[in-house]
Amino acid sequence: MEDETFDAGEPAELPHDDFRCGLVALAGRPNVGKSTLLNALIGFRLSIVSPRPQTTRHRILGIATSEAGQILYVDTPGLHRGAKRAMNRSLNRAARSAISEVDLAVQVIEANRWTDEDQALYEALVEQKVPRLLAINKVDLSKDKSTLLPFVADLMEHRSFDDVYYVSALKEKGLKDLEQGILKRLPVQPPVYGDDEVTDRSERFLAAEMVREQLMLRLDQELPYATTVEIEQFKDRDDGVAEIHAVIWVERDGQKAIVIGNGGAQLKAIGTSARRKMETLFERKVFLRLWVKVREGWVDDETMLKKFGYTD
Repeated sequence: MEDETFDAGEPAELPHDDFRCGLVALAGRPNVGKSTLLNALIGFRLSIVSPRPQTTRHRILGIATSEAGQILYVDTPGLHRGAKRAMNRSLNRAARSAISEVDLAVQVIEANRWTDEDQALYEALVEQKVPRLLAINKVDLSKDKSTLLPFVADLMEHRSFDDVYYVSALKEKGLKDLEQGILKRLPVQPPVYGDDEVTDRSERFLAAEMVREQLMLRLDQELPYATTVEIEQFKDRDDGVAEIHAVIWVERDGQKAIVIGNGGAQLKAIGTSARRKMETLFERKVFLRLWVKVREGWVDDETMLKKFGYTD
């Protein structure tokens, strides 16, 4: 399962002589909307989304194929400062590794906001000498649109981007212009993936992410950051049902009790919501079993991080 890709959508037209294809990093500090933007650009809910920063923990490839080309979007963990724990350092390494191997980078920022973390990412892109576009997201939330042009003018006075695009990932506005700007900067070459593939990730990986999404949405404060999900079994039974066994790992016994909830109510709600999303995505019935286990200090344990898939 781990090496299979997940297919969805209708077939695209066959490539023509000037068909373009390339890797494009969607990069930005935590919580600027990279995952929402990826989902909107590929027309498929691939990356999990929550209001919390650092929801994305893994490099995720989203494939968008059209008659004009195939864009291989790389959704990266948000690059952030003050990474004191091993997992946070691992996420930063993953983000920097991703932008080192792409044909083009799209730095995603929030409208009318440029932070120290935005600047640190910009400097990392300059250091890698990767062509870069600027995507200003959440323009729909900007009450006074007249402030955007002066903001961008000030921004561009001291920084260099090949072009600037104004988008709303949530409202799916401005995406066509951004897509065209990306395509014309990619190399002319045949597609890497089939025209109905949407990611290089397996159903096993996506199942773990959907459980983790519910943890991010349902648990309070810092607890979601002390959890991770490991799929112990994923098999298709003879009756066509996907049977999935997953372990939710936490750092302390008190956290385990919170995840389980009174009489198991919280764990049941997490499992029910995750199962429904899996059934929609995988297009078949799912039997999901969840366990909660304690591994003290897993967030700072490099061996455990590798076991759970946190690699560069």
